[in-house]
Amino acid sequence: MMRRNLMMVERIMYVDAQTPVNCVFTGRINGEIPEENFKTALAKIQQKHPLLRVRIDNSSEQYPFFTEEKEIEPIPLRIVERKTNEDWLLESEREWMKLFENEKEPLARLVWIKGHDVSEILWVLPHCICDGTSIVNLMRELLSLLDDPSLALNPYHLFSSADDFLPLDFNMKKKKRKARMFRIMAKFFFLMQRKSKKRNLGKNYAVHWKLNPEMTSKITEKSKAHGTSVHALLCSSFMQAFKDLQGSGAKGKVISPVDVRHFIPEIGQDQVFAFAPTVELSIKKGKEDMLDNARQIKKDLLEKIEKMEARELLWMGEQMHPVVERMTAMLKSSRGGHDVTLSNMGKINIPGDYKQFKLETVFSPTVAFPWLNSNTLVATTYNQQMDFTFMSNEYFLPREEAVKIKDKAIELLTASHEI
Repeated sequence: MMRRNLMMVERIMYVDAQTPVNCVFTGRINGEIPEENFKTALAKIQQKHPLLRVRIDNSSEQYPFFTEEKEIEPIPLRIVERKTNEDWLLESEREWMKLFENEKEPLARLVWIKGHDVSEILWVLPHCICDGTSIVNLMRELLSLLDDPSLALNPYHLFSSADDFLPLDFNMKKKKRKARMFRIMAKFFFLMQRKSKKRNLGKNYAVHWKLNPEMTSKITEKSKAHGTSVHALLCSSFMQAFKDLQGSGAKGKVISPVDVRHFIPEIGQDQVFAFAPTVELSIKKGKEDMLDNARQIKKDLLEKIEKMEARELLWMGEQMHPVVERMTAMLKSSRGGHDVTLSNMGKINIPGDYKQFKLETVFSPTVAFPWLNSNTLVATTYNQQMDFTFMSNEYFLPREEAVKIKDKAIELLTASHEI
């Protein structure tokens, strides 16, 4: 029977049994799908992915663990009548706050916003089992099976702990000493923190927008012409927008998640996995030129990725279980040292044309973090269109201000520069 402790990074996203942190990923399709195709597709997906057949036990032992549920129910499908083009955003916001608390139900559910010729399909998973790559892959598998229910998926085994990813030359004794020192420092750091009563008391929201193919192409060409990347341009323009609108209150830093599969290829592109190591990127004080900043950010990012030891990071995290609750308490009460967590998922690799239907577009994933600073920007590109979701909460960043920051950043991104 499968059983595995939640890794430290999974525990942070799990938070606790009363706090939902759900990722929602939506695709819009044109065409008709028979309802029975959903059952077949979801059953095959559930059979493939081990984490869709487990529950989280957080009361039997000191730390929570995944345990296989022999009598697991099928992945639930909720069908909603489609009324407007914005229904998907309302349903996403509804799903953010729903816990996965039924022990017999899997850690995934599906919402089908059903229209006559147009429908939206929403995958909902707790963030403690999935990253962006996982949820995009689930959408790809689902659409393929909805179109052709006879397709076969290959199951895989779940790893047993972070030790499974360690290199052969890993010096356990030396690293354990280092980990012990880090843990002592972390405990001391948390003891020194003043207990803050601040909490995310506002309503969570998502601002969504899509750029047309011309605008998207312009941004790509601009990044190439100026020796930078789209990701670096996004980071630079949003940090500049925060600075222009918040003045000295802006931090001039972004946190950028990186797909762990770049570093640990044993974790397949088609596997459900939650850990995304992060890189901190900043604009230098006094530097006002957005393109100069973007070039510097690109250079910094490449250097930091080059130095990243993701296998060791995962293992080191496992030595930090005693301080996880203090970490999450600090995230819930601290303003943090960054303006926004910026995840650029790039081009979404899902086919558009199927026999029965067409995938018209996808919407960047949404999530509502319980942290005080829950500013999160997710960007995707599909069908030559960049798509953005900007999430936060009214208490920390009023929605009106978020819209102003977004407008300013887009203005900076698309402003013409002499090449």
